[in-house]
Amino acid sequence: MNLHKEETMKKGTLRFERKQTVSLSRKILNPVVFILLGFVFSSIFIIANGFQPIPVFGKMISYSLLNTKGFIGSINAALPLMFCGLSVAIAFKMNLNNIGAEGQFAMGAIVGGAFALYGPSLPAPLSGVVMFFLCALGGGLWALLAAALKAFWKVNETIVTLMLNYIALLFLDYLCYGPWMAPKQTTAMTVKIPENLFLPVINGTSSGLILAILIAVLLHLFLKYTAAGYQISVIKNSIGTAEYAGIPVKKYILIVLALSGALAGIAGFVQVTGIVHRVQAQLPGGSGYTGIVIAYLSQCNPLAIILVSVLFGALQNSSAVVQIMGVPSQIVTMLQGTLMISVIAGEFFNRYRITYCKAERSDYTAEPNDDMQEPKQRNVDNQEPKKGAVQ
Repeated sequence: MNLHKEETMKKGTLRFERKQTVSLSRKILNPVVFILLGFVFSSIFIIANGFQPIPVFGKMISYSLLNTKGFIGSINAALPLMFCGLSVAIAFKMNLNNIGAEGQFAMGAIVGGAFALYGPSLPAPLSGVVMFFLCALGGGLWALLAAALKAFWKVNETIVTLMLNYIALLFLDYLCYGPWMAPKQTTAMTVKIPENLFLPVINGTSSGLILAILIAVLLHLFLKYTAAGYQISVIKNSIGTAEYAGIPVKKYILIVLALSGALAGIAGFVQVTGIVHRVQAQLPGGSGYTGIVIAYLSQCNPLAIILVSVLFGALQNSSAVVQIMGVPSQIVTMLQGTLMISVIAGEFFNRYRITYCKAERSDYTAEPNDDMQEPKQRNVDNQEPKKGAVQ
């Protein structure tokens, strides 16, 4: 092979390298930075509509978080978000993508609402407990459809849970526009449920907040301090390792997705018994999808989900006050979407770092055809004899 000295330069490239560890300070600081970037990006659209972003954001914060009446409204708006966020988070803890909290919310409200409207009359405490478990059962069974397909036939749970949303929401619309619709009503809703099923109100806030905090604490303890929680984390890190260790992966897929759906169904219970006191069309109102953002932003920490849900509840509650200022209410929806994208981007940069590979210099290149040439046969007759050789 003939090598020719020739200087060549390879271009530098950008590479994404996965980080082995992420510091706690970075985990906290990174989402904050990207949330601020989300607000900056949203400010561009607010300015484009002829408004100043600082007064708009100031009005939103002062009304929804610093005002007593507004803060109560923010808490009530956050309640279904808390349960939907917990629903998505428990599935993410095992690398399962439950995009169906919206439909599971609806099915929980349907099953529990059927009991409230047409079920037997029971004493007040017992009837509330029965409706609670029926709502959880409705959401859990709806998620179990996707869980069975995932566990036994390896069907992608993301697609199945997403498609099941449409079935559940359309079924809810059918009931509220049809057989369940209250007489002499112009909107798609049922009559009010019996008052003995109303959740108690504490200082203007639904007691569903206490239920949400209690479930979040229990879920945190379950994931961190139980053998089942440890096995779920092993499955998340490596299914192969879990199977080798004898952990029943299929069983946990069924359990975790059913639990995830049950939590979303409880969101239906809280919304019906604690907020609207009836079943109505489009009851989830996008809470299942917002729960995905909340779970990501909270790093799937059940306790952090409660706090982040209040933030998103405040965003929803402030849509009315910005309309009074003349700002389109869609700005709030856009802000939620911007925060979602910012959170996902922040999570990516938490896990990966960008490195620049410098240009490499190569001083030698080979002739392209040298390796393909066959060795030539020597012409012995024309060779001169070496000195000392016998003639």
